Amino acid sequence: MTEPMTDTTSTLQPLLDPAAILLVGASTDHDKLGGAMASSLASFDRPVALVNSRGGDGMHTDVAAAAASLGVVPDLAILCVPAAVCPDVLEECARVGVRAALVCAGGFAEVGGEGVALQERLADVAARHRLAVLGPNTSGFVVPAADLRASFVPGVARVEAGSVAVVAASGGLNHALMFALERAGQGVSLAVGLGAGTSVGAVDLLRHAAADPRTRAVALHLETVPDGEALLDAVRTTTRTTPVAALVVGEHDLGDFATSHTGALATSWRTTRALLEQAGAVVVDDEEQLVAVASTLAATRLAPHADPGVGLVTAQAGPGLLVTDALLGAGVRLPELGAPARERLADLLPPMTHLGNPVDTGRPGPRHGEVLTAVADDPGVDLVAVYALAEPVVDLPASVAAADLGDASVVVGLDGSADEVALGRRDAAKRGLACQVGARGLVSGLVGLVADARTRHRATGDAVPGRSWSGAVDGPWDEARAKDLLDALGVPTPARRVVTEDGARAALAELDGPVVLKVCDPAVAHKTEVGGVVVGVTDDTLDAALAQVRGLGAPRLVLEEMAGSGLDLVVGARRDPVFGPVVLVGVGGVATEVYADVALAAVPATRAQLEALPGRLRARALLEGHRGGPVVDPGALADLLADLGRLLLDHPDLDEVEINPLRVTPGVGPDGWVALDALVVPAPPHAARPSEVEVRGAPATSHETPTV
Repeated sequence: MTEPMTDTTSTLQPLLDPAAILLVGASTDHDKLGGAMASSLASFDRPVALVNSRGGDGMHTDVAAAAASLGVVPDLAILCVPAAVCPDVLEECARVGVRAALVCAGGFAEVGGEGVALQERLADVAARHRLAVLGPNTSGFVVPAADLRASFVPGVARVEAGSVAVVAASGGLNHALMFALERAGQGVSLAVGLGAGTSVGAVDLLRHAAADPRTRAVALHLETVPDGEALLDAVRTTTRTTPVAALVVGEHDLGDFATSHTGALATSWRTTRALLEQAGAVVVDDEEQLVAVASTLAATRLAPHADPGVGLVTAQAGPGLLVTDALLGAGVRLPELGAPARERLADLLPPMTHLGNPVDTGRPGPRHGEVLTAVADDPGVDLVAVYALAEPVVDLPASVAAADLGDASVVVGLDGSADEVALGRRDAAKRGLACQVGARGLVSGLVGLVADARTRHRATGDAVPGRSWSGAVDGPWDEARAKDLLDALGVPTPARRVVTEDGARAALAELDGPVVLKVCDPAVAHKTEVGGVVVGVTDDTLDAALAQVRGLGAPRLVLEEMAGSGLDLVVGARRDPVFGPVVLVGVGGVATEVYADVALAAVPATRAQLEALPGRLRARALLEGHRGGPVVDPGALADLLADLGRLLLDHPDLDEVEINPLRVTPGVGPDGWVALDALVVPAPPHAARPSEVEVRGAPATSHETPTV
């Protein structure tokens, strides 16, 4: 793939707002790719010239003649021809002034062999002529407000203009998302399937969306990340004005086993999700959530907030309990309403209704809007959620629109028959209200709004600088050298001696109590797994312990005082091949990869971003003193992570630094922890870093287009 384009607004204009179009490979047979594309373009009110080498009704036989017939230089060429001829056809189009192209055919790099060379030729033509090329291997794009529907997929004609921009790696998913948004009563400002991304990628379209007045939210789908730094920069820039909901595929591809636990856990999927969220995106788990979150954010957005409070007003108790339970499970705060709000609600609602949060109104009455006003006026409420079945007693969208909600945002959850729900959603859209169907859709929209507000709040403030270290990084790194580095950074480590076998007994006499005996060899990263660690060694058991590790052939040994019991964490920093230095914290010890309970952030990072990482763990309660256990100080942990990240920022020749386990035990060291094991991994000499990481194991694109 090529680097992202520059000056995106102007360079994408020929693609997304062309003065005229050449359709090469057009056909009068609507079952063929060129015929379906010609039908879709029929609504475009600017000149379109059709090209088919065999001629036919209304067809030109060559590109030059077609371009001359338009009366204006064509901006966009749409290629519905076989892969083998696409580079030559694109060259012809460039010669007549075309500045952008959509290449639909499959059969390029995704099939290997000659397809790779074809794609390289296509990219070369695009680069030489500075063409904005979308594809190959994509089903196209639509810009409904301009009646530009450059797609061969049936049904695109009914997709209406709206405020969500769809940017999808897959042409098929692009269409699936735009149709889902259509069913949700939400049109699109733009919907693009990237395909192979010859010269137009997600970065370019994010930057376009940020400058597009028609776009109020972006639904982003990713399979590969060609340039991590550019992607994160585009997300940060876009989300300042336009929220982004992101779906990243590839959860179950763990890739090659890494030297450290940090490397094994920081898979491209997990890292991409974490860093997108840190950059400002709302990361979702599936396409239903993507549609719900994007459509909600297109209608409303909270101000940056550390922990927004949600006030839920429900007309039915059962669904209200589902919503409440799901919100609490997602970590969303539902504050208790204050006395003034409860007193107003008592005057508005009949007896036997619930006046706390959630507020159960029973069947909505004519004063429903006043109920919403009372909840919104509570100082703890930043976001009002409203759920009800569609019924004739109250017009829910009208009731919400009439309420005085002040600065609070609102999301409507509607249920009922298909016809009633469709009417309600259309009514809500006309009123500019966020509206989702059912309890699940309502929860997705609410969680997305809260996540967006929290993420932007955490991004404020300066980055934590971390402590610098100026030592040498070349040569092998065993555990002893790695712990010397931690000592220099102020991280407590156990008292230890590094010896050969002959000096083990003398070293044991200098240490307190039973000790841990470990091999000290840069080639042995996972010492426990190969029998290279013996605990509880005393003078009586030393000979047996030495015999156990002797067969591993380690040149040196470490004897180390044992630490008390406590909570084991893994903390580390890793140089991701696409995103650069990232830090990680998670549940540590020998079962680190079994639990795979980790949270990541790119560095540099703000203090709020680093301090939020422990709260993202499933086992977060363990870090908060569960059942009298040790409490991890988020501020101290943020400083430690910043220190580890700074090592990689300052030393490009380091790939990974890891502490596992970091034993948290009250009273040990200034921060209550001690590093029991450490690993430093230097970068391989002259290592060639990949320019692109797939977020899943399968090829980045599949053959989506019909045979041409």
